Formats: sequence, C-alpha cells, structure tokens
Amino acid sequence: MTVPVPRPAPPAPPVRGDHHDLATFGYDQQLRRGVGSFASFAAGFSFVSILTTVFQLFGLGFSFGGAGFFWTWPAVFVGQLLVALCFAELAARYPISGAIFQWSSRLAGTDVGWFTGWVMVIGQVLTVATAAIALQAVLPAIWSGFQLVGGPGADSAPTSPTGARNAVLLGVGLLVVTTVISIIGVRLMAMLTSVGVVIEILGVIALVVALATHAERSPAVVATTEGAAPGSYLPLWLASSLMAAYVMVGFDSAGELSEETHAPRRTTPRTILRALTLSGLGGLLLIVAGLVAAPSLTDGTLASGGLAGVLTSRLGDVGGRILLAAVAVAVFACTLAVQTSGSRMVFSMARERALPFSSVLGAVSARTGTPVATSVVVGVGAAIALAVNWNQSAVFTALASICIAMLYLAYLGVTLPLLVARVRQHRAPQPGRDDVGFDAARTDEDGRPLFSLGRAGIAVNAVAVVFQAAMVVNLAWPRAGVYDLTGGTWWLQWSALLFIGTSLAVGALVHRRNRVRHGGAIVLGAVPVAAARPAEVGAP
Repeated sequence: MTVPVPRPAPPAPPVRGDHHDLATFGYDQQLRRGVGSFASFAAGFSFVSILTTVFQLFGLGFSFGGAGFFWTWPAVFVGQLLVALCFAELAARYPISGAIFQWSSRLAGTDVGWFTGWVMVIGQVLTVATAAIALQAVLPAIWSGFQLVGGPGADSAPTSPTGARNAVLLGVGLLVVTTVISIIGVRLMAMLTSVGVVIEILGVIALVVALATHAERSPAVVATTEGAAPGSYLPLWLASSLMAAYVMVGFDSAGELSEETHAPRRTTPRTILRALTLSGLGGLLLIVAGLVAAPSLTDGTLASGGLAGVLTSRLGDVGGRILLAAVAVAVFACTLAVQTSGSRMVFSMARERALPFSSVLGAVSARTGTPVATSVVVGVGAAIALAVNWNQSAVFTALASICIAMLYLAYLGVTLPLLVARVRQHRAPQPGRDDVGFDAARTDEDGRPLFSLGRAGIAVNAVAVVFQAAMVVNLAWPRAGVYDLTGGTWWLQWSALLFIGTSLAVGALVHRRNRVRHGGAIVLGAVPVAAARPAEVGAP
C-alpha cells in the first residue's frame, strides 16, 4: 500500500479585505477606512511639522550650540531613521490602532504594553498643547489684532505675561476647532491634513529659496561654533540637540491610523519612512537657510527671535507675513494630526478595557465612525496643560520639554522588546516565523512580502535602542537652561524626572485598579497575550 506524501502547505494568500485582516486579530471594523496613501503620509508629516517645530525651537538650539548646532540635526535624523525602520516592520505586521500600545503589548506582554501606552498618551496630550501654543509665535506677527490680551500694542513674546496668556486663548480656540473636526470624521481630518501638508511643503520650499537669496554668509558657517553660549562645547552641543529631538517625533502617527487606512500593511510602512525622510531633508534646509540669512549670529537676536525674526527682517512685512501664514497652517495641521493620533491611542487602550471609563472611551459613533469621547478627552487634557501657561510660562516650557522625553521613553518601550524578540528568534529559530517572530507566510494586500529588515534587523534595532536610551537621558537631564527659566526653582530644574516618576506611579495605581476590577491581565482582541512568548504573540 502506497502512503501519500503530504505536500507542503501553499503560502498564505494575500489579504483580500482590510476588514477581514483586522478580524484575524480579534477586532471588528468599527472605525471607517477613509485614509489613503497620501493622507497616511500627511498624518506623520503633520505630526513632525517642521515649519511648526523648527520655527518654534530654532532659537533654543542656536542659543546653546551656535551655528554648529546644525550637526545635531543629521545625527538625530539617523538615529530616528533606525527607529522608523523598526516601526515600519511592526506596522506591516500589526496594522492596528494604538500602534505603540499594541506593538509593545504583543512583543512584551500587556503589562509592559500598558505602561508604554500610558506614557505615550501623556506625551501626546502634552504635545497637542505644545503644538497649539505655537500659534502665539505666528499669528500676532501676521496681524497685531491677534494679540487679544493687552491689545495690539502689548508684548506678544510667548515668554512675556501678556504673550503667555494670549497663547492660552489662541491655543484653546485652536483645540476647539481641531476637536470638532476630529469628531466629524476621519475623511475630513485626512483632507485637511493633506491640504495642510501641501501648503507646508510649498512654504518650506519658498522659505528656503527666499532666505538663500538673502544670504549674509556661506553655508560653511555650520562648521563653526559662532554664536554658541560660553563654556565647554560638548555639553552645549548635546543641549542644542534637544531642538532636533523635539522635531523628529510622531512619524509613527501613520501606524495609529492603521484601522482607518486602506491597505495598511502595504501603505503604512512606506508612509512612516517617507514622513521622516522628507521632514529630515526639509528641516536640514531650513536650518541652513536660517543660519546663512540671519542678520547677525552674535548679537543675541537669532537666539531670541528665531527663524520668525530672520524672516521678517529679510523679507519685510508683506513677504514675511505671507510665509508666516503658511506656518500658521502648519500649526493647525500639526495640532489636528497629534490630537487624532492621541485619540486613537486612548481608543485602542479603552477597547481592551485598559483604562477607566473604558465603555465610554472605547465607543465609536455609528454616525461619524470616530471615537468621539477620546477626541474630547485629548482636547480637554491639552487645554488643561495649556492653562498652566497663564501665570507661569516657565512651567509650560518645562512641560513642552518633558513631553518629548515621554515620547522617546514610549518608543523605547517598543524597540527594546522588539530587539529581545529578534535575539530569541535568532538563537532558536521557529519554523515558519520571520526574524521578529511573525508568520513568515503573510503578505501585504498586493501579495508581496511584508516590509522587513532581514539580516540587518538585529544591528539596526540594537543601535536604535542605544540611541533612544541616550536621548531619554539627554532629554531628561536637569538643565536649568531648559527646565528652569526662572533661574532658581529647584523643582522646575528636576521637573522631567519628577514628572516621569509621578506619571509612572499614578499609572501603576490605575493599572492595578484596572486589573483587580476586570479580574486579571488585559486581553488583546481574542488573544490573551500577557503570558505568551514574544515570538508567538499576535500572529494570526
């Protein structure tokens, strides 16, 4: 009798429907898929928003490192690109909202994932507030009538009493608008951020060309330390790198919108990388243009006035205001993108009953297809953070610095478990699994292999982890020049460590209460992952 020889199983067919793909993770399609390829890119690019953040923070970087602070930009870009490559791999394998929380949970278990998501939510809420307050650096410069506190003749500098209070009013007004848009639907959000990105890209090109044609010096000035603060240069250079670190975050926003993106396994990895790469190139050109066109590098005006001062001094009132209008559009798009990203993170955690009031926060409106409550919560949380600026702008400046440290810490909660999973899979390969422990037979929506770093994965991942750990230390270092603008408030100088420690302590209480209330570990979809090995987690 002949025994038939079993044939190898054919490769898994490409995903035929986004709804079915999501169901393999145990989720119903509740959010509406209204995000295309460009809108996905726009979400990440708007979060980074080089016009918003470079304008806002150019003076900070220059005040420490002088012209040589330029070199912090490519250094941070390379480090973040390694992180983005790791995120692109995970985005192809886990196209689920609340990406940072989901990825960390599926790699390291839901306890680690919960704290990663908790830190990310706090960082996102603070980032929304930081983005919204940037209007103060733009609108009064366009028209003095935007200075509502004290009238058109009042000091509009964000650090002045009248400027700080006006920043709260403008920021809260912007948050009302972005919250309403987030509630209406993802299609409107995608359309507005896409338009905003087009305007921002055109604005960056126009600004670079305009400043380059008014150059005062050669680009070779970046090889000098002209304009740097006195003292040993290495500590100053490390402090100046905070500007680049502040800017190049949020490229993962495309992953937060995975459940609302068409063909996310194919689209999201590409848009994550494109958003960071284009932002890196545009920001580099902006910095060079600002340095070569600045009237002076040594009289203190560049550190205090930043790029806005260079723009108005070189292009005059009319030309400067036109380009500042593009910056205002970028601020709007940035605030909208960050708020949307934060609301999806809260929704993803609440859907797993991982947060208080989960039944409300995890609900999706049948009419708009959006998580209404989470959009409101993120908007209100950002407004509360903004209110701190009313009487003490130094406190808000500290919070703005802390929020980026929180984001880097949350990113580390993904890349470090991912590295552990890679090493385990490398030492004890499991048949049918790729280098991150995922089903190797899975393909994207076009039937092509999922984005993968292949053999370079461990090396890329390891350097990314080292970079992120170093940046967390650098960001949280208690520098008085960053955290204590009052010059003598000890708790402000140490506010990063105090805030992070307090956030983790409060998070531990919330998480413990939640576990007791729901009788144990969080369950992701239909798969209890807390006790699973990282190489086995989440693979459909």
